[in-house]
Amino acid sequence: MRNKIGTLVIAALIAFTGCSSKELNAGEAPAPKVVHAYLVAPLITADEVSSKLLAAGFEVIGSYTVGKKLETVVFTNTTLRSMANKPNRGFAGIGRILIDGNKNQISISNPVYFGKAFMQDTADYTQMLSVKNALTSVFVGTKETGDKWGYSGLADYHFMVAMPYYQDSIVIGEGNVDFLLEKAEAYKEGKMHLFTLKLAKGKYLVGYGLSKRTANFPKKIGTDKAGLLPYTILIENEEARILAPKYYLAVSYPQLTMSQFMRIARIPGAIEKDLTKPFN
Repeated sequence: MRNKIGTLVIAALIAFTGCSSKELNAGEAPAPKVVHAYLVAPLITADEVSSKLLAAGFEVIGSYTVGKKLETVVFTNTTLRSMANKPNRGFAGIGRILIDGNKNQISISNPVYFGKAFMQDTADYTQMLSVKNALTSVFVGTKETGDKWGYSGLADYHFMVAMPYYQDSIVIGEGNVDFLLEKAEAYKEGKMHLFTLKLAKGKYLVGYGLSKRTANFPKKIGTDKAGLLPYTILIENEEARILAPKYYLAVSYPQLTMSQFMRIARIPGAIEKDLTKPFN
């Protein structure tokens, strides 16, 4: 009888909190029902952002000028790399901070939000929360933005009916790892290649630039989320893959409307075309 009561109590807790039994057994705070996509803090320079990241134990792996007064700093750490070292989960291996001179703020991509989206059913809330806590410990005064989504729903996110999910990633190149890396790094004398992050043997995440015309799309739907650039290419299992642009843009803009989406209707195809060229 006691065992039955205990089971009922656990079931009630799971139903109330919306978290899994795995998360409850971890002895940590339950995953939230809603998670915000970005954390913002007062504006500081890219150099100051990098210094704070290093102080918190992160590794800065690159930066990317998105546009006027907009720069993304890309970083990783052992937790992010460990998370990403699972089949088709490599996109979770980095974090991003946008230095936004237009809004006089920095915008941190929430590792809980994007971690859940990219790790899917293999997401470990405790791991992702530890990364978030490390960031908020050095970027004092962070605030959550209005961009949010249901935590559990992120694993099944898509913009609308007939739009792609996370698992609908696109193969843009095939061949052994060395061949694919050489293609990516040599295209246009390496001008488009931004960084290569080794996640494991035979598994790499490559940061890549887009053509100037394609990369201007944040101006049409909100430069405050321009930190979604640079785009990344995952190389593993003798394939180069990208997240479907219609998925990645939408999950990065949780409040995207259909009218906004129509303003950039040509962009998903242009992104795929830009990123496929090095492997042709």
